[in-house]
Amino acid sequence: MKEKQQVPWWQPALILFIQLSGWIIVPIIVAMFLGQWLDSKYGTEPWLYITSVGIAFLMSVAGITMEVLKYKKQIDKTNKLEKENKNE
Repeated sequence: MKEKQQVPWWQPALILFIQLSGWIIVPIIVAMFLGQWLDSKYGTEPWLYITSVGIAFLMSVAGITMEVLKYKKQIDKTNKLEKENKNE
Protein backbone atom coordinates (compact mmCIF):
# COMPACT_ATOMS: atom_id res chain seq x y z
CA MET A 1 0.00 0.00 0.00
CA LYS A 2 1.36 3.40 -0.99
CA GLU A 3 1.47 5.98 1.78
CA LYS A 4 0.34 9.50 1.11
CA GLN A 5 3.14 12.05 1.49
CA GLN A 6 2.51 14.46 4.35
CA VAL A 7 2.62 18.17 3.56
CA PRO A 8 3.27 20.81 6.21
CA TRP A 9 0.08 22.10 7.83
CA TRP A 10 0.70 25.64 6.56
CA GLN A 11 1.38 24.82 2.91
CA PRO A 12 -2.25 24.69 1.62
CA ALA A 13 -3.04 27.99 3.35
CA LEU A 14 0.03 29.66 1.84
CA ILE A 15 -0.82 28.39 -1.64
CA LEU A 16 -4.39 29.68 -1.34
CA PHE A 17 -3.13 33.06 -0.08
CA ILE A 18 -0.75 33.40 -3.04
CA GLN A 19 -3.42 32.42 -5.56
CA LEU A 20 -6.00 34.82 -4.16
CA SER A 21 -3.46 37.62 -3.88
CA GLY A 22 -2.53 37.05 -7.50
CA TRP A 23 -6.18 37.41 -8.53
CA ILE A 24 -6.25 40.78 -6.78
CA ILE A 25 -2.85 42.24 -7.59
CA VAL A 26 -2.20 41.24 -11.21
CA PRO A 27 -5.43 42.47 -12.83
CA ILE A 28 -5.37 45.76 -10.91
CA ILE A 29 -1.74 46.56 -11.77
CA VAL A 30 -2.26 45.70 -15.44
CA ALA A 31 -5.45 47.78 -15.53
CA MET A 32 -3.76 50.77 -13.93
CA PHE A 33 -0.96 50.89 -16.50
CA LEU A 34 -3.26 50.05 -19.40
CA GLY A 35 -5.82 52.65 -18.34
CA GLN A 36 -3.21 55.39 -17.98
CA TRP A 37 -1.72 54.52 -21.36
CA LEU A 38 -5.11 54.49 -23.09
CA ASP A 39 -6.10 57.79 -21.46
CA SER A 40 -2.89 59.47 -22.58
CA LYS A 41 -3.22 58.04 -26.09
CA TYR A 42 -6.87 59.01 -26.64
CA GLY A 43 -7.14 61.99 -24.29
CA THR A 44 -10.07 60.56 -22.36
CA GLU A 45 -8.66 61.10 -18.89
CA PRO A 46 -9.85 59.56 -16.47
CA TRP A 47 -12.59 57.51 -18.14
CA LEU A 48 -10.60 54.66 -19.71
CA TYR A 49 -8.54 54.39 -16.53
CA ILE A 50 -11.66 54.06 -14.40
CA THR A 51 -13.21 51.61 -16.87
CA SER A 52 -10.12 49.40 -16.98
CA VAL A 53 -9.86 49.34 -13.17
CA GLY A 54 -13.57 48.45 -12.96
CA ILE A 55 -13.12 45.58 -15.40
CA ALA A 56 -10.07 44.41 -13.43
CA PHE A 57 -12.15 44.47 -10.25
CA LEU A 58 -14.79 42.26 -11.89
CA MET A 59 -12.07 39.90 -13.13
CA SER A 60 -10.66 39.71 -9.60
CA VAL A 61 -14.05 38.91 -8.12
CA ALA A 62 -14.67 36.19 -10.72
CA GLY A 63 -11.22 34.66 -10.22
CA ILE A 64 -11.50 34.64 -6.44
CA THR A 65 -14.96 33.09 -6.67
CA MET A 66 -13.67 30.32 -8.95
CA GLU A 67 -10.75 29.60 -6.61
CA VAL A 68 -12.97 29.49 -3.52
CA LEU A 69 -15.45 27.15 -5.22
CA LYS A 70 -12.59 24.87 -6.32
CA TYR A 71 -11.22 24.69 -2.78
CA LYS A 72 -14.70 24.16 -1.34
CA LYS A 73 -15.18 21.12 -3.62
CA GLN A 74 -11.77 19.83 -2.59
CA ILE A 75 -12.58 20.22 1.11
CA ASP A 76 -15.98 18.55 0.68
CA LYS A 77 -14.33 15.63 -1.13
CA THR A 78 -11.72 15.27 1.62
CA ASN A 79 -14.38 15.39 4.34
CA LYS A 80 -16.45 12.77 2.54
CA LEU A 81 -13.46 10.43 2.22
CA GLU A 82 -12.56 10.91 5.89
CA LYS A 83 -16.14 10.17 6.92
CA GLU A 84 -16.20 6.99 4.79
CA ASN A 85 -12.88 5.85 6.25
CA LYS A 86 -14.12 6.55 9.76
CA ASN A 87 -17.25 4.44 9.20
CA GLU A 88 -15.24 1.42 7.99
